[in-house]
Amino acid sequence: MRFHGTRRPAELGEREIAEFLTHLATGVRVSASTQTQALSALLFLYRDILGRPFNELQGIARAKRPERVPVVLSRVEIRIVLGCLSGVPRLVAALLYRAGLRLLECLELRVKDLDFESGQITIRSGKGAKDRMTVLPQSLIAPLRAHLRRVELLHQRDVAREAGRAPLPGALGRKASGAAEDWRWQYVFPAARIHRRVGTGELERHHLHESAVQRAVRDAVRRAGVTKRATCHTFRHSFATHLLEDGYDIRTVQELLGHRDVATTMIYTHVLQRGAMGVRSPMDRRQLAELGRAAHSYFQPARHPAQLKAGFSMQSLRTVSWQNRRSLQPNLVRHGRELACACDAGFEDRSMRRGTRVPALSGCGCSAKGVR
Repeated sequence: MRFHGTRRPAELGEREIAEFLTHLATGVRVSASTQTQALSALLFLYRDILGRPFNELQGIARAKRPERVPVVLSRVEIRIVLGCLSGVPRLVAALLYRAGLRLLECLELRVKDLDFESGQITIRSGKGAKDRMTVLPQSLIAPLRAHLRRVELLHQRDVAREAGRAPLPGALGRKASGAAEDWRWQYVFPAARIHRRVGTGELERHHLHESAVQRAVRDAVRRAGVTKRATCHTFRHSFATHLLEDGYDIRTVQELLGHRDVATTMIYTHVLQRGAMGVRSPMDRRQLAELGRAAHSYFQPARHPAQLKAGFSMQSLRTVSWQNRRSLQPNLVRHGRELACACDAGFEDRSMRRGTRVPALSGCGCSAKGVR
């Protein structure tokens, strides 16, 4: 109304509505979801309130939905953030990362959905109302068992005061009246307080609210000093990315995440720990070459066959990595001997007498056996 000079909605038609929606995209530059929400609100207003459903709108400039890569934490950052959590939020966050669950999928888990024997978790009515199976990490079996023992004691106290009921999906509450108090149907992560069901007045204990875990994760990320914009869903992104880094098939990752299309899973291939598209910067290649030349120049070629009487055999020197050459330097100098690799830019010391071998050190990756 303000956009069209405070005119009443009944006086506006399709052209004015299209102008307003175009202004949201081009003038205010709102996101695509905000523009779609505004269109849905106008559809409801004119169809259900004013009784004037308008026809298809023409000439609307649609806001573009940007393609963004997911935020992924490294394995070290995951350990640091989990170390800043405690109690139930820590167990929930660990399950989000190690099983690749969404937050609500994790909080809505029932006791019967955990299969400790086969190491599987059953996700009921996930995104798209689909069930799926995912992995139950072996490292979380003991903490989950201990947590369930505490939850069972809480459930027994609730049953004693006629409050040990859990909300049941669909019409199951009418079909199986006693299932609400059954231990198998209780939430793995119950709420701290019970509430009274609207309509029936029965006392129930719902699952832990997602905002409690979100606040704990947000505070943990801040205390850990992680500068990335990490949320609870970041653990799921990190789960998929780290599986692909470990060489798992993308179809397997798709099944574990519950994606309908493999194209959704393909986005995690763009954030692997290999740089952008696996490309190495030219400057990094130059620095590696300079590092290699510096490592070779540190060891000069032998000057006399008699100097080969050192405390190291040729076979042992071939197995020494270039990272350990510096640790060997005091012994080599003490024997008055310095070494060079035979592959060093085609190095051949022709001044050495026949029979002298220049060792091939495995650190540079060459296969030379030495020159004569």
